[in-house]
Amino acid sequence: MPFLKFQHQILISVLGGLLMVFAFPYTGSFTPLVFVGLVPLLIIEDHILRHKEKAIKFFIFSYLYFFIFNIGTTYWIYYSTDIGSYLAFIFNSLLMALALQTYHLAKKHIGRKQGYVSLLFLWPAFEYCHFNWELSWPWLSFGNFFSIRTNWVQWYEYTGVLGGTLWVVLVNLSIFLTFKRYLNGGKLFKRSLLLSSLFLLFPIFYSYFLLTKTYTYTKKIHTVVVQPNIDPYNEKFDPNVTVEQQLTQFFNLADKKANATTKLIIGPETAISQGFFENELEVFPFYRLMLQRMMNYPKSSLLIGASTALAFNEKVSPSAQEFGNGNGFYESYNTSLFLDTNRNKTFVHKSKLVLGVEKIPFSQYLPFLENFALENGGSSGTLGVETEPKNVKDAEHTFAPIICYESIYGDFVAEQVRKGAEMLCIITNDGWWRNTAGYKQHFSFARLRAIENRRWVARSANTGTSGFINEKGEIVQSTEWWKEAVISENVPLLKQKTIYAQFGDFIGRSFSFVAALIIIFSLKQKLQGRLNKTKS
Repeated sequence: MPFLKFQHQILISVLGGLLMVFAFPYTGSFTPLVFVGLVPLLIIEDHILRHKEKAIKFFIFSYLYFFIFNIGTTYWIYYSTDIGSYLAFIFNSLLMALALQTYHLAKKHIGRKQGYVSLLFLWPAFEYCHFNWELSWPWLSFGNFFSIRTNWVQWYEYTGVLGGTLWVVLVNLSIFLTFKRYLNGGKLFKRSLLLSSLFLLFPIFYSYFLLTKTYTYTKKIHTVVVQPNIDPYNEKFDPNVTVEQQLTQFFNLADKKANATTKLIIGPETAISQGFFENELEVFPFYRLMLQRMMNYPKSSLLIGASTALAFNEKVSPSAQEFGNGNGFYESYNTSLFLDTNRNKTFVHKSKLVLGVEKIPFSQYLPFLENFALENGGSSGTLGVETEPKNVKDAEHTFAPIICYESIYGDFVAEQVRKGAEMLCIITNDGWWRNTAGYKQHFSFARLRAIENRRWVARSANTGTSGFINEKGEIVQSTEWWKEAVISENVPLLKQKTIYAQFGDFIGRSFSFVAALIIIFSLKQKLQGRLNKTKS
């Protein structure tokens, strides 16, 4: 391969980052570009290694690449929090660059062929770890690129999004090696081209085969989804607008679609905007209003978002705060409130929290960090969470309540399905990001949860996109941006469990183990090399 000057490497890094931006949903949506988006970075890494340049150079170029990728695809975070967006762009790019640096380390110290293979383990392992730690931000998982090309990834019912990530890395690596052999005039070029085509096309063909499959359901239930479209900045938490007024608007909309056969009415995240202690719910006028309006639908359950709290005699968790009078502690939650047909109450607290707003990472070790919490939607500081994913039930049905950010965690939703969920119910408020790619991406990721678990999705957004998605990830109904709306559907309830629903992110768990061994062995080889140089 020809020698690349510094300025050429910069241009190649920028090109690669832009390819990924244009491939991502709703910042270009030209999905095929993802299969070559990593190639520019692989070219730079190979050049730096062959010419024995310092590893820091590759880190700089990969950081530039990932910074462009991050800011180009998630620029919309700025509209909800400017400081939070800067931190997200800077630190997520840093983490991605460091993850790819482990590939360079492995290739340099355990051999080039072994290094290429290591990439197939290292990147999916990085994404899995990024799903499951304090700074979790799985939005830019490579497997999410296909949320608008669900016909290509019906096999997610086996692998989840990490299967898509592995597919992206494999095809990029194969195309890079094909390109390299072509430039070098190698005899293996044709075979490499054939393999690249096979890696690219076989999963797509198999996906179309899976589309012909039919799924049996036990019954259908009439479900109503409400989109109140209350401005989250200027109206939702306005002290001059009562929660009774907002709930009246909600039920007036529901009345347009609900009927005597309706089994479930769904409202968005924090539809009950007034915070309350859960054991005191019955004393509030808005609760009596809810019961009165639900009398029109005695066979229907209600799932709606709320901001709740619990009181304790002692500090039960790092997120528990002391009462001002020093008489005990309280913990706040972003909550799903479920009222079944007998009007029994179930509270399920959000488990996957938004960084900077609902969760301050590492604050259990460094409590002063809570002072830097960002206020958004009436909440500030670390909230309490459930210890495990939970479902809600009426006398006949089991539903998965999924609050906003939780819907991008495939393994989390799969556990709800393992516990019996027959339908996925997402409640969210996507109005913080304005009319940008953010709310569109969020809705499209729900299509992947439907495929992974072969469950219908009913999604209620305060504003953004509400809708129904079937078990193949196909959009059955959807609403428009910034318009109040109500939609209904006879939703089939499915019980059979997919491979992914049963085992979750098994790719991530197993690949993380192998990746740890690769990193340890690479560091050992690096240290051994330095010792040998010292002795000589």
